[in-house]
Amino acid sequence: MQLVVARVGRAHGIKGEVTVEVRTDEPELRLAPGAVLATDPASTGPLTIETGRVHSGRLLLRFAGVNDRTAAEALRNTLLIADVDPEELPEGEDEYYDHQLIDLDVVTEDGTEVGRITEISHLPSQDLFIVERPDGSEVLIPFVEEIVAEIDLEEQRAVITPPPGLIDDRAEIASSRDSEDSESSEDGQGSAAAGEES
Repeated sequence: MQLVVARVGRAHGIKGEVTVEVRTDEPELRLAPGAVLATDPASTGPLTIETGRVHSGRLLLRFAGVNDRTAAEALRNTLLIADVDPEELPEGEDEYYDHQLIDLDVVTEDGTEVGRITEISHLPSQDLFIVERPDGSEVLIPFVEEIVAEIDLEEQRAVITPPPGLIDDRAEIASSRDSEDSESSEDGQGSAAAGEES
């Protein structure tokens, strides 16, 4: 099975190094010197990692045969893809590969349906579940212990304990105001929550 592990950013310096946006929890394994990666678009690869180093908090890679800034810049926005055994599991007990989490149903502890995970966004500070709700809208849920209470791969679901405002508390609003007010305040709350998360 193939997993996207990074996206090539801009060239760094004049010797062929590039910055990369890491999309794996195991960069030391997937993006180590000697690793051979497929690419999207396929015409730019496969690429063999020659060297890797961290500079100002960013990972810099150099690929075999890419020796100057022009060649490095030509790789910009290329996706780097690793072959992974679908049975392979991450080393950490509470770690998961993206493909294990995509399509999980997201529910609250009382069983209320929130939606389905469609994408994982790997940010420097934390990972985010991008969840598609039944009405087609999206909600961003930080993948942190305080919010994601359980990942149950057998049941194909993620159980969350969202803080107030992360997802709409429709029942609470509807009970405290009349329906017209509740609709407008729900809309306001939803966009505010999305704004806070993004």
